[in-house]
Amino acid sequence: MSVSGVSFRELTAVSADGARLHVEVHGPETGPAVVLAHGWTCSTAFWAAQIRDLAADHRVIAYDQRGHGRTPESAVCSTDVLADDLEAVLGATLAPGEKAVIAGHSMGGMTVLAAAARDAFREHAGAVLLCSTGASGLVDEATVVPMRPGRLRTWLTRHILGSRAPLGPVTPVAKAILKYATMGAGSAPHLVEACARIVHACPRRVRYAWGHVLSLLDLDHGVRELRVPTAVVVGARDRLTPPVHARRIAAALPRCVGLTELPGLGHMTPVEAPELVTARIRELVTTYIPPRIPRIPNIPHATDTQSKEGA
Repeated sequence: MSVSGVSFRELTAVSADGARLHVEVHGPETGPAVVLAHGWTCSTAFWAAQIRDLAADHRVIAYDQRGHGRTPESAVCSTDVLADDLEAVLGATLAPGEKAVIAGHSMGGMTVLAAAARDAFREHAGAVLLCSTGASGLVDEATVVPMRPGRLRTWLTRHILGSRAPLGPVTPVAKAILKYATMGAGSAPHLVEACARIVHACPRRVRYAWGHVLSLLDLDHGVRELRVPTAVVVGARDRLTPPVHARRIAAALPRCVGLTELPGLGHMTPVEAPELVTARIRELVTTYIPPRIPRIPNIPHATDTQSKEGA
């Protein structure tokens, strides 16, 4: 996915176990770095609005999680390999010690939490944006099933989100289901269509394998280890990771720099509120990422040359 008129390149980052990750770099090489980690069943295409805006003056790095988009499937699915993969992307795209704003949506936010205590992550994370994510208790807290909290709702939610059934083509019924589960009631049809096409493109084996990982998620320790300035964004109508998760994360973060709850919006906040999410990223870059100083060749000054000639 390229943005017209903006520098673009692709590369492969190799993770600790040899997994090969598809990575895209948009924008000027001298721009401040932003790293985007997408969520469950999505791909780099999910960040289209952020890439289009930020790549004008930022170096925007987006990658496909294992089995998603153009990254091949893997036999290993765990929060540890999510952290390994993020480390690999940071190492492949950033200079030693270079800082970036790292934004994660849903499983991408969980990737950040899984990597929070890693040395490589701390070397490169200047600030973080967590969008529509959680650290634990995802199945218990989800409100996709319109029932009172309890064992039955948890059981039904686990089986719905962990289904092996194919999603099939993007039909009006499929879009209505996806909109109910993941987006606000007022979401525009073209946004629902875009999200549906991204989600339906995810292989069902991948959806099931990562859904199982998320159902057992326990990354509360990662929240406490995330020591860089971190902003949190959530849709007030998010049924997959309801605002209770965002509030819990914000309360436990060592350096929370803002919790934003968006009225009427669902789980897909970067798509549903692209301008706000992009603005939060820009704000974090401006506040916490030092400008890159271009390397200047060591060329003698004219006065030096003249003095040598006159010697």
